[in-house]
Amino acid sequence: MTIAGKINALVISIAVVAGCILTATVSLSEYFSSRDRLIEQSINLVQSQPQLQIAIYLNDTRELQATLEDLLSSSPAIVYAVARGQTGRELNRVQRRDTPALEPASFDQARGSTSVLETSFTSNPNPFAGAGTTATPALPATGLVWDLTIPVLSVVNPLNENIDREALGAALASSRSATSLYVVGYVQLGISRSLVIQQILPSMLAILAISMLFILLCSVFSRLIARRITVPFSIIKRMADDISSGVAVQPLGLEKSGEFKEIAVLLNTIIGGLHTYKTRMDVDHQLLSMKVEERTSQLSRRNEELSRAVREVTETKDRLRKLAYYDSLTGLPNRRLFTEQLDLLLRLARRNKELLALLFLDLDNFKRINDSLGHSSGDLLLREVAKRLAWCVRDSDLIAHYVEANSQIDVSRLGGDEFTVVLNQLDTADSAGMVAQRLLDVLAQPIKIEGHDLVVTPSIGIAIAQGEADTVEGLLKAADTAMYHAKSSGKNKFMFYNSDMDAAGVERLELENELRRALETGQLELHYQAQVDTLTGTVTGAEALMRWAHPERGMVPPFKFIPLAEEMGLIGALGEWGLEQACRQMVELQALNLELPKVSVNVSALQFNQNFIDRVSEVLATTGLRPMRLQLELTEGIMMDDTATTMRALTHLKELGVQLSIDDFGTGYSSLSYLSRFPLDELKIDRSFVIDFDKSQNDASLVTAIIAMARSLRLKLVAEGVETREQYHFLRNNGASVIQGYLFSKPVPFDELKTLLEPGYFKAQIAELNAH
Repeated sequence: MTIAGKINALVISIAVVAGCILTATVSLSEYFSSRDRLIEQSINLVQSQPQLQIAIYLNDTRELQATLEDLLSSSPAIVYAVARGQTGRELNRVQRRDTPALEPASFDQARGSTSVLETSFTSNPNPFAGAGTTATPALPATGLVWDLTIPVLSVVNPLNENIDREALGAALASSRSATSLYVVGYVQLGISRSLVIQQILPSMLAILAISMLFILLCSVFSRLIARRITVPFSIIKRMADDISSGVAVQPLGLEKSGEFKEIAVLLNTIIGGLHTYKTRMDVDHQLLSMKVEERTSQLSRRNEELSRAVREVTETKDRLRKLAYYDSLTGLPNRRLFTEQLDLLLRLARRNKELLALLFLDLDNFKRINDSLGHSSGDLLLREVAKRLAWCVRDSDLIAHYVEANSQIDVSRLGGDEFTVVLNQLDTADSAGMVAQRLLDVLAQPIKIEGHDLVVTPSIGIAIAQGEADTVEGLLKAADTAMYHAKSSGKNKFMFYNSDMDAAGVERLELENELRRALETGQLELHYQAQVDTLTGTVTGAEALMRWAHPERGMVPPFKFIPLAEEMGLIGALGEWGLEQACRQMVELQALNLELPKVSVNVSALQFNQNFIDRVSEVLATTGLRPMRLQLELTEGIMMDDTATTMRALTHLKELGVQLSIDDFGTGYSSLSYLSRFPLDELKIDRSFVIDFDKSQNDASLVTAIIAMARSLRLKLVAEGVETREQYHFLRNNGASVIQGYLFSKPVPFDELKTLLEPGYFKAQIAELNAH
């Protein structure tokens, strides 16, 4: 747009705005003046009619009708008139005929908080609400209606009911001398805003016409002035275009303006100098551009190198942070992050007086699985366990946050097969038990690892942050103690920590240290329990049972130190010692010409691997014991670990000539398939079924089924744990003839075993049992 056009547009815009402001101002002034005149006129008209006071006082309907119609005809903007009594009760109403039925505002709405002697002026935005009709062009539904309520004053007290029309007229005639006025009623007039606007519409149109004429005159005048001002500038623009193209300036059209002509001469002088300067600047610019490009290229390379270095530092920092705070195998927070965040949560719990619990999880028999299937399978198992724990723990079972606020941690791995979960903001300690049970249930589901369905159970210790266990070390120690008690109480359970566990924990620690010394100082010994054939009265074998003869504690029972040895990793050393000792003592019996067909040695699932098989072969070769006189008692868990591997191991043992027995049959993952496929020689009925045969029909049926199954598979059968005559007769009557238990002999030292092996030692007892 040219300068002239811009000036013209600016002037027209100013004129339009001014015209609009003028029109609006005058129209509003006229509108308010007209409304105020109508209000003043209506007030004066009401107060100047004494007959209105008489009509309201006497409730003269005809007179009220005539008076209200006079008020309604006083202005076309009044759409209805209502006469009301002193209390606001409607006495009469008149409405304009060319308007729809309208509903005046109620007396309380119309008067509001206005005093009784003052005139009120309120809006009735919805006069059609109660009318039951629609708007008309004369009065749109959106038109605002004002309610003007004017008090009607009289010298007569409206409470005086004994005044007739003549007395009232006389009182009104002498009203000029009255000193007090009373409100006898009100007149409520409805004033339509749209009709008021219609009255002033001609004036508004005239004002609008004047504004339009003003805008038109301003437009013509601005065009003339702008053209006169901008002609020299257009010539100067043309001269500037010539200068930019290097052409000499021709001051045509500026002959009458000496100033512009002098400018043209001056510009011609400048053009010559600029041309020379431009040539020199072009050369300098080209040289500078070459330098800039060279430096830009160097900076780009340096920037790329710096960005790469920053990226490498950031990645290295993230890797170091992850290595420092997270477990590389499972991706869970490690011990360092766990202790830092647990310390923070403990301080928050103390400050906010909240309940916090620590769950310490240790997987049962993980070492056996790790040794049997290999470390890679063990790692896969730990990852799956970590996933299940993280999935199971709810979002609010939160252990900590790392440096970043969005780094949420649910479960931590302290190392090996130990995991922790911290539960904060607990309502009660029982909530921790509910979470622990949820963890037990989740891990009870089989886990498929490299084609094997494994069931790994946890032992969980729970410690509540209170008393001495309100530090990281104290809470960890308490939870660890509770976990070991859960493990020693049968595993696959959770236990809450209490102070009584500390003494047991100290005893356990002492037992660990003393058990290591027991191997070195020869405190371990073997006791033997005879297996008696009740048909012949001969001893068909003996089970070697390990005992710990402690110099101070006396005889430590196996249930205390065997699980401890498994946890400490000493079960392999204990098992090898027991195997070698049993073989040596069997050779010693042979040298004494004492007949013992075989000795049974228990094998822990943690021992059963290729190294153990090699050790069996080595012990047999070293001691000189015939392989057929050695029987290895295996648990059902060994059978279920890995079918192919187990088959190879058992086949190797059978090739050596060793006998194989399934210990405690029916208490584990019993499967008929492995009984038929594996090269087994014997089944042992677990003592729990024997003891409860007379208490449970299921146990009795199970014993008879095991006996029948052993016969059909041509396997030898030994019933252990027999203690009473009733158990003896039940087993004999159902076909189990080889008995092991306290009924014949408790486990005895090696020297006492020699006596039991004398010919016919048990015949008298068996005869006495059969006689009753």
